[in-house]
Amino acid sequence: MEKRVLFKHIDDPEQVTVKGYVSNGGYRAWEKALKSMKPADVIDEVKRSGLRGRGGAGFPAGLKWSFVPKGSPRPSYLICNADESEPGTCKDRELMECDPHGVIEGIAIAAYAIGSHISFIYIRGEFGGPIRAMERAIEEAYAKGYLGRNIFGSGYDLELIAHTGGGAYICGEETALLNSLEGERGMSRIRPPFPAVEGLYACPTVVNNVETLSTVPHIINNGAAWYTSMGTEKSPGTKIFSLSGHVNKPANYELELGTPLSYLINDLGGGISGGHRLKAIIPGGSSTPFLLPGQIETPLDYESLTEAGSMLGSGGVIVVHDKTCIVWVIERLIHFYRHESCGKCTPCREGTGWLEQLISRIERGEGTPGDLEKIDSICDNIMGRTICPLGDAAVMPIQSTLRLFRDEWQYHIDHKSCLVKSEFEFA
Repeated sequence: MEKRVLFKHIDDPEQVTVKGYVSNGGYRAWEKALKSMKPADVIDEVKRSGLRGRGGAGFPAGLKWSFVPKGSPRPSYLICNADESEPGTCKDRELMECDPHGVIEGIAIAAYAIGSHISFIYIRGEFGGPIRAMERAIEEAYAKGYLGRNIFGSGYDLELIAHTGGGAYICGEETALLNSLEGERGMSRIRPPFPAVEGLYACPTVVNNVETLSTVPHIINNGAAWYTSMGTEKSPGTKIFSLSGHVNKPANYELELGTPLSYLINDLGGGISGGHRLKAIIPGGSSTPFLLPGQIETPLDYESLTEAGSMLGSGGVIVVHDKTCIVWVIERLIHFYRHESCGKCTPCREGTGWLEQLISRIERGEGTPGDLEKIDSICDNIMGRTICPLGDAAVMPIQSTLRLFRDEWQYHIDHKSCLVKSEFEFA
């Protein structure tokens, strides 16, 4: 069954308003944090909950907050990363559109925990609906005194600024996001120093994504023990999964971590569309390695998916049926990653271009012997050799399909046509 925590009131049309949000218990956690908890108490509660970042890396949120230096003369900043650009992922968009005050409350509590008085929400530039929803909600929060000066009479001040993104996938990477916020081109920074020590304007900065921060008020309201009662020991709580591709009921679904992948696809998603059979699954957004039908019972948590050879990532589950050409899928993906490479790192800038040329040639029926070995070599020379994970994201799906579907790649080269002839033919 679905386990709705973040999505508990997602279908309530009044949840987008401050009145509706408060009537459903909103801003109680914010008041509790300010009136009865010290910043260190908030950090400790989130640490004990085991909440892990929902942007893809899965790093413990409370631990990340604790890295901000105490007593620094420089201001600290809290940034909500709402630049949701990973193909197959659309959960943060729904949270912003349907529960914007939940996002604001999470931002406020996290800002208080790290001693920040100026926070930003960096929203993907193409997200017209979420941008408008967040701007309206921020105005309402200021009007009701949940943002601004002397909040709840506590003496704590907080300003929240909505900033639209630079229109690039790379700006979802936290250091590229910082550059973009500063008015520079969105390009990743070399680390260390890490943002918690030297981030926005060279000041201590924490960057968390929408889903992560939206979870925080529920933990403050209900306690760490309540949160750890859900999910698994190392992956506690719930996670929103964006189910798309060849399923009958694509949508965002919130589940306890550790729920079998089969339950998401077959029970909630209604099974494979068009009466076809399952061919492959991308479990964590387009940058994660593929899984095979025999792995459909894999639990949806960080450790189980890593053991299965993939990643939980952003939770974007893309289903592929048996009438789909895998080479065609990879051509679409490498086109995206080549286009979105910021160009800072030579392996990524040049390598993704070479990969797109080779893969497109194979897909057109112009592949030659040795092409697969060239692709393997280029992938090896990109993997782990770039400043940010974009290079890795580009090659991991390719490497996994070369391993799992090599016969299909080879068929393209040998026969100048697609193995899956029923739906994909060369002109």
